[in-house]
Amino acid sequence: MAGSHGSLTKAGKVRNQTPRVEARPRKGLTPSLRNKRNFIKRIERGLPVGQPEYRRDSRR
Repeated sequence: MAGSHGSLTKAGKVRNQTPRVEARPRKGLTPSLRNKRNFIKRIERGLPVGQPEYRRDSRR
């Protein structure tokens, strides 16, 4: 192969040598699920955005 950088026998050498690191667990919802929930709450049900008024007054 003309113009290749290194031989194909060495392809992926460094990646295969690195130790596997487990992914951290997600804290919240994935963005697509969060957007779907917000759509149902705001558009289909017509609820107001943000915290309800009765919760703000109950903490005083």
